[in-house]
Amino acid sequence: MKTHQHWLPVAVLAGLLASGCGGGGHNAPPFIIGGTAPPPVGTPPPATAAPLACDDTLKANFKPDANTSVVAVRSFKKGDPLLLSGSATSTTAMAANDVCMVKLNVGPGNAGPDGAPSTSPGIGIEIWLPSKTAWNSRVHALGGGGWQGGPAGSATAIASTAAADVAGKEGAVSSTTDTGHASLAGGSFAMNPDGTINQTLWTDFASRGIHEQAVKTKALATAYYGTAPKYSYWDGGSTGGRQGLNLAQNNPTDFDGIIANYPAINWSRFITGELYPQIVFQRDLGGVAPTKAQQDLVSNAAIAACDVVGGQHLGYVLDPASCAYDPTTDPTVLCPSDGGTNGTSACVTNAQATAINKVWYGMTGDGSVPAPATDNGWSEASSAVLLGSGIHRWYGQARGTSLYGAFFSVFGLNGLTSPNGAFPIASDQVALELQNPTIADPTFVNATGNGQSLWKQLSYAQLSNAYDRGVALQPQFGNINTDNPDLSAFKNRGGKMMTWHGLADELIMPQGSVNYYHSVVGKMGGLSNVQSFYRLYLVPGAGHGDPNGTSNPGAEIPFFTPTQFYDALTAWVEKGTPPDALTLQALSSTATKTRPICVYPKKIAYTSGNVDSATSYTCS
Repeated sequence: MKTHQHWLPVAVLAGLLASGCGGGGHNAPPFIIGGTAPPPVGTPPPATAAPLACDDTLKANFKPDANTSVVAVRSFKKGDPLLLSGSATSTTAMAANDVCMVKLNVGPGNAGPDGAPSTSPGIGIEIWLPSKTAWNSRVHALGGGGWQGGPAGSATAIASTAAADVAGKEGAVSSTTDTGHASLAGGSFAMNPDGTINQTLWTDFASRGIHEQAVKTKALATAYYGTAPKYSYWDGGSTGGRQGLNLAQNNPTDFDGIIANYPAINWSRFITGELYPQIVFQRDLGGVAPTKAQQDLVSNAAIAACDVVGGQHLGYVLDPASCAYDPTTDPTVLCPSDGGTNGTSACVTNAQATAINKVWYGMTGDGSVPAPATDNGWSEASSAVLLGSGIHRWYGQARGTSLYGAFFSVFGLNGLTSPNGAFPIASDQVALELQNPTIADPTFVNATGNGQSLWKQLSYAQLSNAYDRGVALQPQFGNINTDNPDLSAFKNRGGKMMTWHGLADELIMPQGSVNYYHSVVGKMGGLSNVQSFYRLYLVPGAGHGDPNGTSNPGAEIPFFTPTQFYDALTAWVEKGTPPDALTLQALSSTATKTRPICVYPKKIAYTSGNVDSATSYTCS
């Protein structure tokens, strides 16, 4: 997520390796449908007591409840380096305008031995407030990535310069949270020192942390400015997208508008499925993954087979649901020893081509894969029935996607098919499902034994069992899957929500978002009712927050301008203007290329004319 909702920042990318991804707080009552209705969206806020100052007096004067304490307060002037300790360098971010930073801790946390990843003093929240003359009366809170964690509650380090930018440039109050754990040791925080599941921190991570972030951000804004925010927005992708849906499901009065992009819903299901490609390589290819060059060769062949529009190659696949490319029957990618015509070092064997077909299809309980012409892995997406009860457990990456995640590999992160090993969140999650830390890689730390990469020994049946365990353990995991389709309370309070998901997402399969949307439609009385408050967009070629998720680095893919999606949401909430098809544009092209994205379930349809112009397409 760059510019808040569209790109994944480097800090979040690092968090995917080092740190990841309902309900009210421990001392807060759950939301009850009925009773006193919340005020309509945009109701003029009530007056409050005298505003607070951005200095140490705030520590004594801001006491929203017994569990909350102020950790640090710091005023930054325009141009100041955004640092709490140390010296500025050439890469240090600067304050865009005068802002006030406040850090909170919300207990009770989780007691335990010093240094244990599962030991926490509480939920850390970092809040950024624009100057009192610059505030636009909005809260614009940001979600996180991966396991999240980090220094939101630290008095010596800043967690989010993105939130500082929202306050300084946009004029909205912004915030972020560590979701209850500052540890950056991956999923280690979620396991107690005795190897059992840490239910307290799972709940803080899954739901309580973001609810406390919402409540305390609005409370501090009210106390600081002397008047309550008029509008409150949530803005997140990946884990932040899951968080947005969790807020709509479990705390529907927290936000007036929610952006929930490429959301990490169905957490245990899709993340267990993220380990499947590596299990395929272990079981079928002797533990040797195809090289990046081999993976790119096959993925680019899929693009070439499925990207033709108006007689021209786009360089990316417009509709992967209709692409059934099969490398096992393509001599141009197969090695001569396997009946092919490709004599380069990037050629693939039939076994490797079959393995890639398995990755595209997605996790099965026995390692089987149907012929792509019969089922390309998308047939169950547009159904209200959740995948996973049969042999097909979860979806795979779309054909044409960079399987190993070229965008992420630049930052030293393993994608799903990386020759360097497993995506770390996936191996951590499976270790937690099986309650065996040795399954994970050595970065997983626990007193009963650190990770030993024993995931490499798992059979297809054992990974399938871990999948089932993840579903069965949802109560202990804080209901992290966030897959409840009942959004009626959020709709009834006047909330609006928007989601976009890239069709070349390297990490979270877009079919999961499609499937969830269908389940909401099935639960809530049909498409028209749902689209009155919740709209989904599928973006061809886009990756996990990055404009180009494909294996073709030269693809020029129309994408969002920096605040385009957020502006559409605020117009819907504040002006009653429902978003329709949005026009995207290629950001790196010498000649501007535009393309519409449609409100799902409409699809982009080429009519005639220039294939690089949005006017040549309709939504139908």
